Amino acid sequence: MMKRSATVSAALVMSALLALLAGCEREGPAEHAGKEVDKAVDKAGQQIEKAGDRIQDAVKSDKK
Repeated sequence: MMKRSATVSAALVMSALLALLAGCEREGPAEHAGKEVDKAVDKAGQQIEKAGDRIQDAVKSDKK
């Protein structure tokens, strides 16, 4: 009797895990929007770094 309940419990746990994993495969609208925000922030950060480099170059050339 104990083996049967353990087997059923294990099967239920495995089914629940598979259902969770299957649900995670699809990209929802919030995840897509989050990825787009991440890209925009990355791009903005790169532009700020470039601007900072240009400012430093301008300051260095003015000192010479």
